[in-house]
Amino acid sequence: MNLLQGFQNFIAKENLFLPKDKLLLAVSGGIDSVVLCELCYQSGYDFVIAHCNFQLRGEESNRDEQFVISLGKKYGKQVLLKHFETEQYAEHNKVSIQVAARELRYAWFLGLAGSGESIADSQGPLTIKDLPRPTHIVTAHHFDDNIETVLMNFFKGTGIAGLRGILAKQGKIVRPLLIAKKEDIKKFGEENKLPWVEDSSNKSDKYSRNYFRNQLIPLIKNIYPEAENNLANNLQRFKDIEVLYHQSIDQHKKKLLEYKGNEVHIPVLKLQKAVPLVSIVYEIIKEYHFTADQAEETIALLSSETGRYIQSATHRIIKNRNWLIIAPMNAMEAENILIEGEGKADLGPDFSGWNLELGFIANPEAKFPGVSNIAFLDAEEIKFPLLLRKWKTGDYFYPLGMKKKKKLSRFFIDQKLSKTEKEKIWILEANKKIIWVIGLRIDDRFKVTPSTKKVLRIELKEMLRV
Repeated sequence: MNLLQGFQNFIAKENLFLPKDKLLLAVSGGIDSVVLCELCYQSGYDFVIAHCNFQLRGEESNRDEQFVISLGKKYGKQVLLKHFETEQYAEHNKVSIQVAARELRYAWFLGLAGSGESIADSQGPLTIKDLPRPTHIVTAHHFDDNIETVLMNFFKGTGIAGLRGILAKQGKIVRPLLIAKKEDIKKFGEENKLPWVEDSSNKSDKYSRNYFRNQLIPLIKNIYPEAENNLANNLQRFKDIEVLYHQSIDQHKKKLLEYKGNEVHIPVLKLQKAVPLVSIVYEIIKEYHFTADQAEETIALLSSETGRYIQSATHRIIKNRNWLIIAPMNAMEAENILIEGEGKADLGPDFSGWNLELGFIANPEAKFPGVSNIAFLDAEEIKFPLLLRKWKTGDYFYPLGMKKKKKLSRFFIDQKLSKTEKEKIWILEANKKIIWVIGLRIDDRFKVTPSTKKVLRIELKEMLRV
């Protein structure tokens, strides 16, 4: 193929960038990025060069850096350099060297295109503010890289998004060489007498990508010579499938999710009828840092009792009657808060500066003061976890001293509460039953009686300020 023409056509077809744009070229010094520089130069694009020194290969890393500096002089372009403590980063963040290098370089590239951080170039210190802001980050990923990525993602189980491979455009990052095979890139480099450096680590199969490149793909091609081309043809199909998939997921989310403040409420009966259930559940919960394995746990909650929950690093999914509630772990952001036992429980923003203190009293014969901010309850009638939430229409309880149930809305009228006062009312619930309308009345079913053996004391208490 005519690589230069194919390169220019692909940029126009995919609308990757415009001739007037300022490009930041990620250049390692290998043949792929060297050819990328030449293609951009011959096409008349305005660019600067960014080079990462990961300090993993000793003198070879320094050799690559010097080569890229000379490349900048050849084209008369600015060269931006960055040294990384890659091994320290990998150890500290408990990731592989490959993952560490990827995270470090993209964080730097995106910073150059957006944050104005301090950098250094071959002439000395400067800041990106001294240069026109790059509009696009251009990498040299090519056809072969894409095939390797698809196969790796398939075996890792990354789903549809992984099977559609590397995208030509993701935000500020563009990859105009995806149409080019490695053999086309090498041919172009040789025809244009371009120098480049070889990374010795590319020959090592200890890195997963190299193993796929050097071992697995050649074996597959022995059986299916057109395997790479067949996979490439599938990429567009998978891209289209992904679009259709997300369109369907968005429709399900629109029908199922109700947003209330920082929480998401999902009706159990509607969710149980959704098909395919596992995929829909996973697409809902993954935004809140839940894993694919927890999709099955979430489905199990649908038939569990009230108060059961699962959690991620940031959120809980709580079963509350006929609802699943995705709530932040941070109580200051939540409107449904689980209380799992005695001790202190921080409350939400409506109780800013207050918390609940729970404790057990072994002497039920003691006299208990009748104050609005403290509830004394029969501990044997109460099952943890407790659920602290705002009241809602339809809630009812048995007010202390009454044997008949009363809706909270009617109770509030009797208490002559204003609209704003009613909006601030929270209730405490145990096993689907309201045990305390906070600050107003406990439920008669949970009162302390002569047969009570253990008392649960709950106090709404102002926190000490320092």
